[in-house]
Amino acid sequence: MLVLGIESSCDETAAAVVRDGREVLSHVVLSQVAKHRPYGGVVPEIASRAHVEAMAPVINDAMERAGVVYEELDQIAVTHGPGLASSLLIGVTAAKALSLRTGVPENGINHLAGHLYSVFLDPDAPPMEECLPLLVLLVTGGHTMLIRMDSVSEYTLLGQTLDDAVGEALDKGATLMGLGYPGGPEIEKAAQGGDPRKHPFPRGLQKGQGTVAGGLARDRCFSFSGLKTSLLYWLRDNPDAIQNGGLPDLAASYQEAAFDALLDRLERVTREERVQHIACVGGVAKNRRLRSRLDELAATLGVKLLIAPMTYCTDNAAMIAGVAGAATLRGQSLNPVADVFPNLPLSSPKS
Repeated sequence: MLVLGIESSCDETAAAVVRDGREVLSHVVLSQVAKHRPYGGVVPEIASRAHVEAMAPVINDAMERAGVVYEELDQIAVTHGPGLASSLLIGVTAAKALSLRTGVPENGINHLAGHLYSVFLDPDAPPMEECLPLLVLLVTGGHTMLIRMDSVSEYTLLGQTLDDAVGEALDKGATLMGLGYPGGPEIEKAAQGGDPRKHPFPRGLQKGQGTVAGGLARDRCFSFSGLKTSLLYWLRDNPDAIQNGGLPDLAASYQEAAFDALLDRLERVTREERVQHIACVGGVAKNRRLRSRLDELAATLGVKLLIAPMTYCTDNAAMIAGVAGAATLRGQSLNPVADVFPNLPLSSPKS
């Protein structure tokens, strides 16, 4: 089962060829970070134009590195949501054009399903069926979710952020501290040697029961808007702190507050769901402090931790091809892309 994956949901143009859902034959990602850095965030118009320029070379590179020709492919899998509409459209158009030209069927894949599957791109990861049900903490620039994965096509949303995603909170915090973009890596760098307990920033939703919109339990959800606001006020009241050497403690404390909120919910839900395997995926999962704390939590709970390889934490096409191949091999029928869906919810790989 050879699958060409195409990913263009935001600001990375990516293509990959994956065999049988696990063996990555090629993996090409062209990042646009440098193009967006002057603006402190992704500019959709710039992103879509960059995708247009990069898409064909990236796909050709992925095919050449894999050493396969189009006639050998079993399918083409492309992200059709969620993401930026103008960016998604470039990848979907490329997949449709390739399908028409080569006769290889194309299928739409949920970007979030790709992230959930990314842990199984690790050659050392156990077979997926041995890890189910799997409790996954998904942490990206646009999403913060707790999801129970029961199969490659069955997911249950258990909790999510009610405002900012954790990656977004890190980006905004970095901006307030005068650091660069993207904010997560900049804060991680600035936090080196700092005291993570120096400043008691809020952890969000610490009190209260009941449910929130969508029927999710409030104590399984996240909130990072108060963390960002707290940093804003702290900097207002201590305008000279960064210039006077206070940046490491400040960055470490801000980062730790965000991670405490993540791990508090992850621990609670792991105990309540009684799962034996937990996972962390998404761009924020590259943070070494977070990875270390996840290791500690897994040891405390006596569960096994799966974490996406660094290469596959950020947006990539290998995860898209991987989930398509795995779903097909397990009898899951996938559908050709009908359109792009910027707000596509997580339900199944074909939706």
